[in-house]
Parts: sequence; C-alpha cells; structure tokens
Amino acid sequence: MASAAPSVVLEARSLVREYPARGRLTGGRAATVRAVDDVSLHLDRGEMVGLLGRSGAGKSTLARLLAGLEPADRGEVLLHGRPLGAAGVGPRGARRRAVQVVFQDPGAALDPRQSIGSIVAEPLVVHRLVPAAQRAGAVAALLEEVGLPGDPAFLAGRPGRLSGGEKQRLALARALACEPEVLILDEPVASLDASVRGQVLNLLEALRGRRQVAMLLIAHDLALLGRACARLAVMAAGRLVEEGATGTVLNTPRHPETIRLIGAAGTGSVETKAREIPYLRPEG
Repeated sequence: MASAAPSVVLEARSLVREYPARGRLTGGRAATVRAVDDVSLHLDRGEMVGLLGRSGAGKSTLARLLAGLEPADRGEVLLHGRPLGAAGVGPRGARRRAVQVVFQDPGAALDPRQSIGSIVAEPLVVHRLVPAAQRAGAVAALLEEVGLPGDPAFLAGRPGRLSGGEKQRLALARALACEPEVLILDEPVASLDASVRGQVLNLLEALRGRRQVAMLLIAHDLALLGRACARLAVMAAGRLVEEGATGTVLNTPRHPETIRLIGAAGTGSVETKAREIPYLRPEG
C-alpha cells in the first residue's frame, strides 16, 4: 500500500520583504533593498529542512516572516493552509504559538531577572495551557525533556549562571512550552563548541522524532546540514536559488551559489564529510 502524502504544516508563498536602503535615492525616492525576494517554501510534519546561505542572503529575515514576527510586503504564510496572521481564522494566540523561533544567542532572549522556572512557565500562563496546580510539574517535565534538571533548586536559579549549551536548551524548553508545530532554528549551534553542538543537535533530532515537529534549521555549516536534514534549500541575495533532497543538492548542485558554497566547504564530497561528523549520533 502506498504511503500517505506528507502533511504540509507551514507554507510560504511568494514572500517579499523590502527595507529602505541607507542614503540611496532612485528618481527622487528612497531606494529599497529586497531582503526576501519572491520566496516560496514549505515544511512538512516531522521534517527537518536545512536553509543554507552566506551572511546577508536573507535567511534570518525569512525566519522572522515565517514566524509572523514581522509582516511581508507581499506574499503570505500559511499554517495548515490558512493565513498565519489573518483575522478570523482560529485564535490568534494559537496560530502564533504554533510557530516558534530559537535564535543563535539565547542569552539575549532570556530575561536575566527571571528565574529559570518562570521563564519556562511564562508561555503556559500567557496561553493558559496548563492549570495553575499542574504548572510546576509541567515546567519540570519540559526541562527534563531537553536534558536540564527539573528540581526546585535549578528552577529557582537565574539564566545568567548557565553555560551556552544550557541556555540553548532552556530556550528550547520555553519554545516547547508553546506546544509548537514548527520550530525555526536560526543558527542555534553556531556559538557552541563541537561537543555541545552535537548534544544540542542530537536533542533536536530526538524532539523532531518524538513530537513530529517540523523544523527549519538555518546554519552556515554545510556538512552539519548535510547530516541533519533530509532536504536543503539555498538562499542568495534574498532569493531561494536551489532546493531538493540533501543528497541531490550536495552531489549534483545546479546553481552557481550552491557550487560556490560547496567549494568553500573544502574538497571532496560534502555528503561524505557529513557522515563523518564525530559529534552527531550515527544514523539508523
């Protein structure tokens, strides 16, 4: 029997996002720069997609558009086929919490004045997801799910005393508290050393499999994306220039930008290098 078609959770259609260009005029009018230029992309349930591109390619802007953190000038983002930000399509909070973002520097997104427990509990309170009597248990369970202690002493601490890897795990726990269907991970391991990077990536893979969350993993490390992701998309100058199965993109790249990025990663097969990454759990 043929398997059912994968379920599209999040879809971007022809997204455009423009910003004013500093000090530039065109015909007496302020010029604009297209950070995202007619980008269409979809994420299926339980799928991890890699987004590759050099700095300034538009990856982070696309991440913010997909999460509804800023509006597109043109195009739309659909959650289960319905506009993510449209009025009258389900509870606004439920739609927004369905798509969560974890950034490269979690410390910047964690309030140093809050306790670790209150940071994780905040989405539960705001979105009324767990009754007050069950909140402490839910917070402890979320922390333990990402490999952090759930005991009262740890919950009472402040995020400033955590390591970089622990802060990233805390940011993940807070995102998971929203019960998301999509996680957008913008360079989540770029600032971590190799061993901690592997731990976080293994955690993401476990969460994807267990929760069937769709993930968009944005990174500069081509070998890392080659190992972690089933599908790759490549951005250049705001446009999506290539997309396909990981092995196809790495072994038979079509666009000059993809070829350049693979060349910059070094000689030899990037796919082979990806399988040799020592800090990732072996496949199978």
